[in-house]
Amino acid sequence: MAELGEADEAELQRLVAAEQQKAQFTAQVHHFMELCWDKCVEKPGNRLDSRTENCLSSCVDRFIDTTLAITSRFAQIVQRGGQ
Repeated sequence: MAELGEADEAELQRLVAAEQQKAQFTAQVHHFMELCWDKCVEKPGNRLDSRTENCLSSCVDRFIDTTLAITSRFAQIVQRGGQ
């Protein structure tokens, strides 16, 4: 197998970093799902009561807000790195 050139190696590193970020994001999603479930669902049943629905909705909203803030911060870091 031929050695990678500098451009190929840089691209490979970029792809690996992107995959690591995806894996971290997925792990974070699972973590928040567990937190919301543990916090809001006292006893699973056929239906969710209004208190549980409101709790889950608020928890998800906080998750979305946090994710947007983190994504925005990453975009700023990437933009600065590309200059």
